[in-house]
Amino acid sequence: MNVKEWLNRFLEERLPVKEMKDLSAHKLVPEHKQAVWYYFGGISLFFFIILVFTGMVLLFQYQPGLESSHASVLRIVTKVDFGWLIRSVHSWAANLMLVAVFIHMFSVYFMKAYQKPRELTWFTGLGLLGLGLGFGFTGYCLVWDDMAFFATKIGIDIVEGIPGGSYVAHILRGGPDMGGLTIQRMFALHVVIIPWIFIGLLSAHLFFLQIHGNKIPEEIEKSGQYHKIPFFPNFLLSDLYVWLIMLNLLAVLAALFPWHLGAEADALAPAPKGVKPEWYFMAMFQLLKLMPSQVAGISGELFGNMVFGVAGLFWALVPVWNPATASGRRAKLATYVGLFGIVWLIGFTIWGYMAHPV
Repeated sequence: MNVKEWLNRFLEERLPVKEMKDLSAHKLVPEHKQAVWYYFGGISLFFFIILVFTGMVLLFQYQPGLESSHASVLRIVTKVDFGWLIRSVHSWAANLMLVAVFIHMFSVYFMKAYQKPRELTWFTGLGLLGLGLGFGFTGYCLVWDDMAFFATKIGIDIVEGIPGGSYVAHILRGGPDMGGLTIQRMFALHVVIIPWIFIGLLSAHLFFLQIHGNKIPEEIEKSGQYHKIPFFPNFLLSDLYVWLIMLNLLAVLAALFPWHLGAEADALAPAPKGVKPEWYFMAMFQLLKLMPSQVAGISGELFGNMVFGVAGLFWALVPVWNPATASGRRAKLATYVGLFGIVWLIGFTIWGYMAHPV
């Protein structure tokens, strides 16, 4: 008996290898002219894997604390061999993951892959988007440079403006003002609490996807202009090719455009020129900036947050108000809502950067 035969027998006696092979062989993926959108879920997963491994490497050098956070990041990018590259890869991967998740969400929305029986896949996906934004917000604070400090302060102040947000803001700051406890709590959220929740929700998301498979757009399904290919090895091999392309893109961006590190934060200094949140919060930030001081007797900021809350809930509950049985006006409304969401997100993000240049 050679090594390969011994290993196969060893695994078959201890693991459900045959069942796993059968499951892989029976899982089929639709192949059609819009199948390219299926890859963005895998791209998001790829960047998350990169984040996990680069994050673990950075943990060996990073020291959370009011006096040590910025100094340790500075040491990583100037003293540690290839430390600047690891940090740059980590930061770029975080941003590219969110880009991929947004594209994935809108593609799922327009394919109506939120409808029965895929409602739980949709809800867990939105939860992963929310946690991804949490990753970005908490990680951005940890470098503790001037831009990160004031951008985080703006974000927490916005949270404080919503009903009950004062308690959340107090927990995030670790007190009335930002300081050492803020870093400790952001660090705990970033490397322990959010990752564990994310992995659990990701497992559920992949489980639901495994059960229900990929949605075929209605017009393509009706026309019959599609065929199905085995997930293993056909689609998996294509997925790995896409991952290789993303790895090259990530490497080029990280090497040619290293992530910037500003001066250490000084809570007593004035906010630097051009301070603003990261791009994934820019549309909301810009809309809040346009709000008047008072709207219908309440503060403009509170009114803006209420608008975000209602709009977010309306978006999340699309499986309820546009079920598979809906047609006509409801189906058109869902399309218009999706188009409005894209235009608003892109338009207000660009507007925000134009209104707040560096």
